[in-house]
Amino acid sequence: MTIEFKVSEDDTTPFYLRLADAIERSIVEGVLKPGDKLPPQRDIAFDLKVTVGTIGRAYQIARERGLTTGEVGRGTYVRAVHPEPEKQDAKLFVRNSTADSLPGFPQDDAKLDSTSAPLVGQGELVASTFAEVLRDSAEKALDYVRGVPTSWLEAGAAWLQTGGWQPEAANVVPTLGVNAAIQGVIAATTHPGDRIVFEDLSYASVARAATMIGRLPLTVGMDDQGMIPEELDRCAARQHPRMIFLMPAVNNPTGVCMSLRRREEIVSVARRHNLLIIEDNIYGKVTPSDLPPIASLAPERTFFVGGLSKSVSAGLRSGWAACPRGQAVRVTVAHNQLTGGRPFLNMEVAARLVLSGEAEKVRQAVIAEIATRAAMFDDIFKTKTTGQGAAVPYRWVSLPSPWTSPAFQLAARNHGIRIDGEDEFQSVRSDRAHHCVRLGLSAVNDRDTLATALQTLKGLIDSGSISYVSVA
Repeated sequence: MTIEFKVSEDDTTPFYLRLADAIERSIVEGVLKPGDKLPPQRDIAFDLKVTVGTIGRAYQIARERGLTTGEVGRGTYVRAVHPEPEKQDAKLFVRNSTADSLPGFPQDDAKLDSTSAPLVGQGELVASTFAEVLRDSAEKALDYVRGVPTSWLEAGAAWLQTGGWQPEAANVVPTLGVNAAIQGVIAATTHPGDRIVFEDLSYASVARAATMIGRLPLTVGMDDQGMIPEELDRCAARQHPRMIFLMPAVNNPTGVCMSLRRREEIVSVARRHNLLIIEDNIYGKVTPSDLPPIASLAPERTFFVGGLSKSVSAGLRSGWAACPRGQAVRVTVAHNQLTGGRPFLNMEVAARLVLSGEAEKVRQAVIAEIATRAAMFDDIFKTKTTGQGAAVPYRWVSLPSPWTSPAFQLAARNHGIRIDGEDEFQSVRSDRAHHCVRLGLSAVNDRDTLATALQTLKGLIDSGSISYVSVA
């Protein structure tokens, strides 16, 4: 059904308000009926020759008036008529453990708290590869893994290559995802009570898991190039840590890329204090760079980890760790003890996807999709992201006063949007407040739903604490 909105030509009223009025008239006059789907925002923006952000604001106002509702993965629909507010069950107006939605917002939250690979048609490919493995090796897929096929090592070496460097297959350990690889390395190379240094903002799940097996996290300051070498040097001299955890390709959550000079300075400090290094390159596969990894600068002390979750499929739970010579067996044993081992089915599927070149095709499609979504973010938030940053599947957004990160996270949750506050990225308790949130761009399947969520968040930022409702 083609829908044309009759927008008033009153130049004294903002266009988005006139469009919201036109949507309301179409519903009142019966042109749009309950259950009808509104046109995708990009389509109507093209037809009316305005920005997607303008359409998003109009759609947001229509939802706030109770005229429409959004459904994750499906779009925006005209709402059915409900009883008068005073006759509704009060729990409908509270988003908590017993109420899943607010009037006018989707029952299924928009997941901007994840950065898994977006859907680009890889589902059928993954499913067919699983079927092939079961057909070819059913007896292995239904049993414990006994030995590691050479193909798994070769696939890991191929997938981990970056910046002109590639690990030797003999030094690669297949793992149950990147997090499991990291914990296997930590368990194999450190002891209870050993300290591990993280950047001020980092992937805190690593620190939390390490704490559970008796390791102690420390943090040092960072700037627009990542961990500050001088602060690491002082920390190492005073606290005597055993290891550093870094994300040089793309820091999570800030999106910072560490320069070559900074990488060399970090390596110099690590050698001076005999520190081991874990280099997490999980986002490096969607933000390709010519910079040599730290693993190529300090191969004797660097464990380089990567996987498929951000660039192909998070559900495969497949990753690899490239180890310094002589360390692969120790990491394999520690990984298996912590995780129970690697499922043959997942690792064989991952290896076949990589070695056949299909994983690379998916990766390129994922990069293109993230770039499209980054442009959508720039359009709505009036920013401009260029170069490597355009492929980062999240944005680290500074909040204006009076917003704090926890308050904004709750306000977003009350609007059916899940985001990550800054506490998710602090490895230790800190008195420093950054007043930022991370918005994931990749995990929401439908672009229109993502655009609606981003427009809602932009509206919350612009309107300040007037949008914040604290629910007891």
